[in-house]
Amino acid sequence: MKIKKAIDDACLILKKNNIQNPKLDTEILMSEVFQEDRKFIILNLEKKIEKESFNQYFNLIKQRSFGKPVAYLIKKKYFWKHEFEISNDVLIPRPDTEIIIDKTLKMIKHKNKLKVLDIGVGSGCILLSLQNKKKDFYGVGIDLSKKCIDLSKKNSLRFGLKKRVKFYKSDVDNFRYGKYDLIVSNPPYIKRSDLKYLERDVVNFEPKIALDGGIDGLSEIKKVIKKSSQLIKKNGKLILEIGFDQKEKVKKILISKGFYINNVYKDYSNKDRCIISTKL
Repeated sequence: MKIKKAIDDACLILKKNNIQNPKLDTEILMSEVFQEDRKFIILNLEKKIEKESFNQYFNLIKQRSFGKPVAYLIKKKYFWKHEFEISNDVLIPRPDTEIIIDKTLKMIKHKNKLKVLDIGVGSGCILLSLQNKKKDFYGVGIDLSKKCIDLSKKNSLRFGLKKRVKFYKSDVDNFRYGKYDLIVSNPPYIKRSDLKYLERDVVNFEPKIALDGGIDGLSEIKKVIKKSSQLIKKNGKLILEIGFDQKEKVKKILISKGFYINNVYKDYSNKDRCIISTKL
């Protein structure tokens, strides 16, 4: 069978299973099988697929048809110009989270030698993206999950950042190490009762611990703000990702813990997504 025929057949399978962007997904998964980029696949549609590759491809398509995200199937995801290794144990980096990187880098454009803490580091995408851009930043990442910590360590090695970053398996309440110029976090902020309404790719495959924000969606955000108020230096910046309807409640929590609200930024869907504040 030729590549084009395999992709067309796979596309029909994904469409029948109501998978969004079936054409893109089939091409990405074919790229994974051939260990080439999408351009190679598009330019070689008449190339024949060997039996082993054919079986590998349609095994991936079968998993995708059940809703398993492409990032988990190929074990990587691009985020802020870099390719991160991903596993089933971490939240898949979202384009909306890149707003944290964009706004943070603009805010600290002329700052040097800052010490940065990432609470709930996951794959390391936020912390390591900042360190990739700012070569004299020292970073610390914490996470409840040992698997997340191990993956973050692997990604730090991938980018040559091992000497400038440390990772600790710890919950936010019990972490007491250091004082920081900058704290970033994308904590779980979805109301527990809303989890069942998420897309099936998310609710069935992504780790609940990275999504569940408790009954009101604010339980983990409150913990992050409380701990940040203890670990951040005077005039240090706290950058939080939040739910689209949480702006006013989060602002009140921040102010109660001694933070001044600098700005609230919207995501690519024009929804409130990122709050930047300063410790007074």
